[in-house]
Amino acid sequence: MKILQVITSMEVGGAEALVAQIAPMMRDRGHEVEVALFDGKDTVLTRRLEEAGIRIHRFSRGGSVYNPMHILRLVRLMRRFDLVHTHNTSPQYFAAAAGLLCSVVLCTTEHTTSNRRRGSRWYARLDRWMYGRYGRVICISRKAEENLRAFIGSDSERILTINNGIDLKRFASARPIPGFKPDGYRAIVMVAGFRWEKDQDTLIRALRILPERFMLYLVGAGERMVECRKLAEELGVYPRVRFTGLSDNVPGILASADYAVMSSHFEGLSLSSVEGMAAGKPMLASDVDGLREVVRGAGVLFEHGNHIDFVDKIMALDADPAEYARVAEACRARAAKFDINRMVDAYDRIYRQLHD
Repeated sequence: MKILQVITSMEVGGAEALVAQIAPMMRDRGHEVEVALFDGKDTVLTRRLEEAGIRIHRFSRGGSVYNPMHILRLVRLMRRFDLVHTHNTSPQYFAAAAGLLCSVVLCTTEHTTSNRRRGSRWYARLDRWMYGRYGRVICISRKAEENLRAFIGSDSERILTINNGIDLKRFASARPIPGFKPDGYRAIVMVAGFRWEKDQDTLIRALRILPERFMLYLVGAGERMVECRKLAEELGVYPRVRFTGLSDNVPGILASADYAVMSSHFEGLSLSSVEGMAAGKPMLASDVDGLREVVRGAGVLFEHGNHIDFVDKIMALDADPAEYARVAEACRARAAKFDINRMVDAYDRIYRQLHD
């Protein structure tokens, strides 16, 4: 089967990580897989795809991902494939429109539990039309599926859940990076893009209360990085925050951490949280949709946006080595439920059902 994966870009994020993982694995299962990017800037993940032998179609390098010319580019490209799988808003919209002009099977993955469009009358109508164009709408968590069904008002079998997965061995076997942190310091690591749905701000505020031995490593890039740098400077904690940018060695960074953290306003299903747990680190996460489902019962949840509650939770762990070890092992065990092979097998079944 010839499969095209369509996504806005390959910046670091959950949707992008899924495409980088699933494309080579589907190819190994006998499919012909290519990737289309609305913004084809070179990143760690584009390099990973190219090294795996996956062909990338770059519609532009920079510029708006809502350029309507992308619809025409999609029409020309989609005709060559049996199935088109989209990720993120603009590819979802534009592939649905392009599908009116060419005959191809469409499926999409819904990567979040909610979005701002659902509160807009106009965008809500557009979203309902768009979802109706897809043969399958795959949600990455039960909560994402529950919220989408409530929004659409549908009990359709077209909507289902496939949890995201990761390469567990890649994270479990990683080695710490020499000199990653100063001797005697405790490293808090958050791997996430600087996007509006993320909440790095709460962790930066927490540093004002945490002892000097705690340092914060923010791994990722995005439009809110400048704002977060400014906050760290204003609060006087900038020397204890490392803005590492994008990295091709996230497993090594997590292996070097003392705590993995995901502070968000909401999530779909956070792969970065699973990666932190797979590295055998205690995971602390905001008590919000998409994180609660992954972390509860294994890691530690703190109140959304409450830096004081985060400080209380991490200091309690730091003061109790036995509890620290118990939480770390519980997180490792929880991560095992998100093996990437289970995810790819489930996607493969859906692709074959749609093609048949």
